Amino acid sequence: MSSAKVAKPGKPGGENLVFQRGGFTVRKFWCAFFVFWPIVAIIYSLISSLVPSLGWWFPGPSVTELGQRIDNLFYLILYIVTAVFIGTQIAMGYVLWRASHSKDERAWFSHGSHSLEVIWSVVPSVILLFLALYQMDVWALFRVQAYFPKEARDAPIAEVTARQFEWRIRYPAPGKKLQLKPQPDDLYDVNDLHAPINRAVMIQLRSEDVQHSFFLPHLRVKQDAIPGQIIPIWFKAEKQGIFELTCAELCGWGHYKMRAQLTAEREVEFEAYLKKLQADQNYDGHATPSAVAKKDE
Repeated sequence: MSSAKVAKPGKPGGENLVFQRGGFTVRKFWCAFFVFWPIVAIIYSLISSLVPSLGWWFPGPSVTELGQRIDNLFYLILYIVTAVFIGTQIAMGYVLWRASHSKDERAWFSHGSHSLEVIWSVVPSVILLFLALYQMDVWALFRVQAYFPKEARDAPIAEVTARQFEWRIRYPAPGKKLQLKPQPDDLYDVNDLHAPINRAVMIQLRSEDVQHSFFLPHLRVKQDAIPGQIIPIWFKAEKQGIFELTCAELCGWGHYKMRAQLTAEREVEFEAYLKKLQADQNYDGHATPSAVAKKDE
């Protein structure tokens, strides 16, 4: 008879102990994983808001009063969302950590709680209703033409037409008002919008082809340009400078290069810009542009 060797059994429960330790480690890992990223997000938000020079947050303080009010509304919503986020993450982290200590403890199953369902339905509804009412004056001032400053509504300074992949700008001739229909003496430029500071101004926004989005980050102005519509936008820059104007709507293969600039300048500089633009446009190749400007005056 052939003899067969029988393997000696290991320590009682050895394999089960290894399995338990491995499972315990995995559960701890996922607990730490889901707690770590919310902490990173909170730290990032704090650094971004407390050290704006890093450029991780807004591109800078708004250069318009309306933009500052929009920022205040944004921060109010951010504080509410942050409080809810921290509360839910603490609760989830506690549940994960407690559950990771014991494999034998069974989860408690519930068919639901009417009281909890009422609470988490009513509380968000009250918060949303509060935000809807709180932002109405800011929204109306930004979007409803009847609330625009009268000086801006009465004399739009330019028409901005979006097209793939540039911004075409039409100004009225110096001393004239902008008309919806182009006039023979209108002035044109591309990707260079000028506006005077410390005065409420309005532009007419159009699109020649597809949907674009007129976005001035430093002014907190953002408005879609829709084909077939003329959409008024107003702002009042309170600081001189050159600010980015970009398209914030994916509009085709060249969307990335649809960039322009807003030059916010003093009233006298704005008028000088229009006169120079008029002189350059009327230049016939013989007389000097300066002579043409004097002639137009």
